[in-house]
Amino acid sequence: MSPQQALSHLVHRAVSRAPLEVLQVNLGRRCNQACRHCHVDAAPWRTEMMNAEVAGRVAFWIRRHRPRVVDLTGGAPELSPHFRMLVETARRSGCRVIDRNNLTIIETEAHGGLPEYLASHGVEVIASLPCYLEENVDAQRGDGVFEKSIQALRKLNAVGYGRHLSLSLVYNPLGARLPPEQSELESDYRTELRNRYGIEFTRLLALANQPIARFAEDLRARGEWDAYLELLATSFNPATLDGLMCRTTLSVGWTGEVYDCDFNQMLGMTLGNGSPLRLWDVTPDDLPGSGIRMAVHCLACTAGSGSGCGGALVASRESPEAILVGRQIPR
Repeated sequence: MSPQQALSHLVHRAVSRAPLEVLQVNLGRRCNQACRHCHVDAAPWRTEMMNAEVAGRVAFWIRRHRPRVVDLTGGAPELSPHFRMLVETARRSGCRVIDRNNLTIIETEAHGGLPEYLASHGVEVIASLPCYLEENVDAQRGDGVFEKSIQALRKLNAVGYGRHLSLSLVYNPLGARLPPEQSELESDYRTELRNRYGIEFTRLLALANQPIARFAEDLRARGEWDAYLELLATSFNPATLDGLMCRTTLSVGWTGEVYDCDFNQMLGMTLGNGSPLRLWDVTPDDLPGSGIRMAVHCLACTAGSGSGCGGALVASRESPEAILVGRQIPR
C-alpha cells in the first residue's frame, strides 16, 4: 500500500470527533533545546510566544468549560510568563493538568524550583527521555542533555514524582523507524534507570516521529523520506482509529487558533470554514461528530501500535517493517 493509498483508506474511514477530553495549549515555540526530532521546530532563538491577552482568554475558556485535562506544551511551556497562571486556573477549575517537560529546563537557574511548584499543584509531568542510554539521547537532543535529564529526574523523584505523583517518560525512535512494543520497552527503561541511576517513573509513552518540521528536513537530507512514508503506510493498523488523539483533543496555538492536534497545528491546518477559528469561537458542544483534517503525516499515528500524545494506542501488532530503516535502540 502506497502512502497515498493508505491516506485515502484512512480518510474514507470517516474518522470524526468524539466528546472533548483534552485541551492542549501550545504556549509558544521558544525552548532551551533544539532537538533533531522536534515536530514543533522549537529552539532558543524562536520568538513566537502566547501573549497576555490570548492567555487570559484561554484561562477564561478553561474556567467556563472545565475540560477534563489541560495539557500545557511548547517549546518549553515553562518559559511562558503565563504558564503558572494557566496551571493554577486549570487546577482551581477541577482539571487535571499536564506539563510536557523537557527535563533540562529544571537544570536552568530560573527554573530550579519547578519540581516543588509542580508537585504543590498536583501537576502531572510528561517528560522527554528518548532513550536510557546517554549516547542515543545526546545524539538526538544535544551534548550533555542526558546527564542534565538524569539530574532533573532525581529532583522530580525527590518531591514524589514516579511514586505518588504521575511521571511519564516519552520515547522517540532515533531515526526513521517505528517505536518498539511499548510495554516491553517500558520494562527495559524501568530496569535500566532503576539499576543505573535509582530513578523511578510511572509509565513510558512510545511515540512515532512525525514526518514534519525538523524531522522531515532530516529525513530528506538523509534520503529516507520515501522509505519512512512507505514504512508508515505498510504498517497502517485500522485498530488504532478509535483511539486517535484528534478525536478527543482540541489543540490551541500560541495565537489562539484551534486545530485537531498539535501536529496539524505545526502545518497550519486550522479548524474553520475559510477563516481560522480561535478557541473563544468554539465550545465543547460544537465538536462531537465534526470531521478531522488529515494529511500524509497522520499515517504516523496509525502505524503499528499507533501513536499519540498519550503513547501507543493498541497492543503491539507484529510488523516486520517496523525496523525497515535506521538503527534499533540497544537492548
